[in-house]
Amino acid sequence: MKDATVALARLLEASKRMVAFTGAGISTESGIPDFRSPGGIWSTMSPIMFDDFVRSEQMRREAWRRKIAMDRDFRQAKPNRGHRALAGLVAAGRMSAIITQNVDGLHQASGIPDEQVIELHGNTTYAHCLDCARRFELDPIVAAFERDEQPPVCDSCGGLVKTATVSFGQAMPVEAMARAERETLACDLFIVLGSSLVVYPAAGFPLLAKRNGARLVIINREPTEQDEAADLVIHDGIGATLGAALDVD
Repeated sequence: MKDATVALARLLEASKRMVAFTGAGISTESGIPDFRSPGGIWSTMSPIMFDDFVRSEQMRREAWRRKIAMDRDFRQAKPNRGHRALAGLVAAGRMSAIITQNVDGLHQASGIPDEQVIELHGNTTYAHCLDCARRFELDPIVAAFERDEQPPVCDSCGGLVKTATVSFGQAMPVEAMARAERETLACDLFIVLGSSLVVYPAAGFPLLAKRNGARLVIINREPTEQDEAADLVIHDGIGATLGAALDVD
């Protein structure tokens, strides 16, 4: 572990423009449950498909019930050592962007500006109208739903209101994917943190960076299918590994 940390520190020091790609593993260290792993959220309940949400009031009601239940974990979670390490790299001008599969907003909570966080799967800390894209804060929606369990609709256009996450069967955000590709092609060091790299098209970014000449680092507790392509692989905790390499508490 010490040798790997030294190797990581050297790669970080040599980089002029790095990008991080974060998955569930960095958030589980803040106490947020994983969705996909054995024993995760999707092993105990089936995800609600986007078409079913749009088509069925019953499914919309169930989606909001789940949202309120899961918020108990999300609202208590705080940025951890890994988040703080990344925030320090961004603040120092050494990391240009965080590409994330997570929806919890913990990168922003750690102090990273919104414009430098590219959310491929959206954000669960607010809602929006599916028709006019108006943003809605959650507290009033949750309070109203808990009174009568009526799924919210937009008071501007009458469209359906949904958490600002990308559901199964919903199109990936075009602008976020384009930004992620630009950042991937511009970096000289691409760091995967806590992603199993099985969800495409997002999981294609590490190999795109590698093919474009960037160094590739993967830090994940379990092996991934892209480990063989990486310049450095560390199967350990993200906060401990980054914290040690950057001397961040």
